[in-house]
Amino acid sequence: MTAAEQRPVTALRGVGPALAERLQRLGVAQVQDLLFVLPRAYEDRTHLVPIGALVPGLRASIEGEVQLTEVVYRGRRQLLSRLADGTGHITLRFFHFSSSQQAGLARGTQLRCFGEVRRGPLGLEIVHPEYRQVADEGAPLEDRLTPIYPTTEGVAQGRLRALIVQALGELRSAGVREWLPRAILETLQLPTLERSLEYVHRPPRDARLEVLAAGRHPSQRRLAFEELLAHQLALRLVKETVQAAPAVALRDARGLEGRFIDALPFALTGAQRRALAEVDADLAAARPMVRLVQGDVGCGKTVLAAAAAARAVGSGAQAALMAPTELLAEQHWRSFDAWFRPLGLAVAHVHGSMGARARRSALEAIAAGEVALIVGTHALFQEGIEFARLALVIVDEQHRFGVQQRLALKEKGDRRGETPHQLIMTATPIPRTLAMTAFADLDVSVIDELPPGRTPVKTVAVAEERRAEVVARIESACREGRQVYWVCPLIEESEELRWQAAEETAAQLAEALPAVRIGLVHGRMPTAKKEQAMAAFKAGRIQLLVATTVIEVGVDVPNASLMVIENAERMGLAQLHQLRGRVGRGAAESTCVLLFRQPLSAVARERLHAIRGSNDGFAIAQRDLELRGPGEMLGTRQTGLAQLRVADLSRDSDLLPRVQQAAEVILAGHPDIIAPLTARWIGEGERYGRVG
Repeated sequence: MTAAEQRPVTALRGVGPALAERLQRLGVAQVQDLLFVLPRAYEDRTHLVPIGALVPGLRASIEGEVQLTEVVYRGRRQLLSRLADGTGHITLRFFHFSSSQQAGLARGTQLRCFGEVRRGPLGLEIVHPEYRQVADEGAPLEDRLTPIYPTTEGVAQGRLRALIVQALGELRSAGVREWLPRAILETLQLPTLERSLEYVHRPPRDARLEVLAAGRHPSQRRLAFEELLAHQLALRLVKETVQAAPAVALRDARGLEGRFIDALPFALTGAQRRALAEVDADLAAARPMVRLVQGDVGCGKTVLAAAAAARAVGSGAQAALMAPTELLAEQHWRSFDAWFRPLGLAVAHVHGSMGARARRSALEAIAAGEVALIVGTHALFQEGIEFARLALVIVDEQHRFGVQQRLALKEKGDRRGETPHQLIMTATPIPRTLAMTAFADLDVSVIDELPPGRTPVKTVAVAEERRAEVVARIESACREGRQVYWVCPLIEESEELRWQAAEETAAQLAEALPAVRIGLVHGRMPTAKKEQAMAAFKAGRIQLLVATTVIEVGVDVPNASLMVIENAERMGLAQLHQLRGRVGRGAAESTCVLLFRQPLSAVARERLHAIRGSNDGFAIAQRDLELRGPGEMLGTRQTGLAQLRVADLSRDSDLLPRVQQAAEVILAGHPDIIAPLTARWIGEGERYGRVG
């Protein structure tokens, strides 16, 4: 790293301690960090638009003479200036202004302004435009496109632009370190880092805005490649860190896994057998497994997890399964108990509503090694529970369990200093491109086959106006002995979003369907009440369950054949698909009704079209990635995938195979460049692998 790159940002003109502290929120500590605060958009201020040619929604530079400036009181104090240029006039509206600002907008003043045109009570107007006075002979226009940067409180766009221009000046005189090996750069045929940074911060006036907006310019692609590479390397280091510790090689001398599989009342699918073979090979090694098993709803991941747990117990060790909610943990415990009790194995269930005596007894048995299979929520690893010889941790719903938690499991090994194997399951099918990047610290197994006998769910979209027809259909299904879910997004009414509350909906449905036994489940109910309602639904004592998305994962009721999802237009595709997976778990034909409110946005229409057209979770996940982006789809913070500055996992998916190849080259031959490269893009404070 050059000395210039290591200079603190306070070395720049006008940066004192207070501004440096605010810049820190943008990840800027050194001068070079400013170069990697990248524009999120661009504006074209290189030419003037005649006022008479303006239309609402246009962001434009204009120039004209002030005809009138006055303070008015219309609900609140405002400053209005009328600007004209001979082709038309426009109002400049200010809600925050000073007396000196008012004086500077006196009649006859020549102004150049930039802002977004909108329709106002007096015709076209710009609210709080950027402006400056110009002399009669005018002033030169911008000769480059204007970058728009992500900002933080106390750092205005103009100030940030000026600082980045200073940093670019230093870049030209001192250079910026090119960390990528020459061989990789030549293979990629992309511009140098220096040229790329210069271009994205100061695109020439003839640059095509649509190409820049789409992120397809070679300079943007060059930076995206390096950013994706930094994330790939950071996660690969996490994996190496985890796997550097010793683990118990689980060889299953007792043959418990085989006995478990033989005792199942069904045969494993080909996809299950393939994934289990990958898991078994990992478990038999003396280094920790870190494997993600992903597959569609109902593909049989839990059976695979139980087989792995049987191998651990058959090797004389303990296995623990963690689920994100108490409801899901209980369901896993019931499944494990039904499978393992005939094999003479007890399964401990640690949960929040245990009595103090029962809890103490369970924890003592776990610490003494008297119980080998333990099921609970993620709190299993937060409450000081001691394990005698924990060799396998199974985590359900990966997207709620991120990189730092995976690293923290290293500390939960047994007293011999061995790290547990990690098997992570998700019912959220993840597009391959996203898995390659977000989960580069994991090996991935895919179960892409459903068990035989599963009937595809029929999905229909119905406008809110036809609600009465949907209610009639529920009555018919319940009369035929079927069960129904009604899913609401919120548990209390929101004026702003107009989402139906689950409690209100349950009351309305009880009134409309007096012969139907109705239950209610939502996230704020006491756990015991939720579990009672779910148990009653599973046992058939409740025919219609009104619920929030708390039932998104884990509930298995084969008799439920109809699901109604309210306000479906407001949910993401992956969540809709997860919810839909709660029906169609038996032999009966099942239907999912998506109730939506008009008018639909273009994205909502596309979502509903996609979910109606496919039952393939992986195809739906790919479409969801394209429509919503990876951060929203998986939860950026939970996965550990830090916010990307210039790369886009959907747009730049074609770069990912080359990113992986480059990572292999660097890990093998250039390990010294990993730290500065990841520091450049991820920062010291957010480095993967820091465990709090």
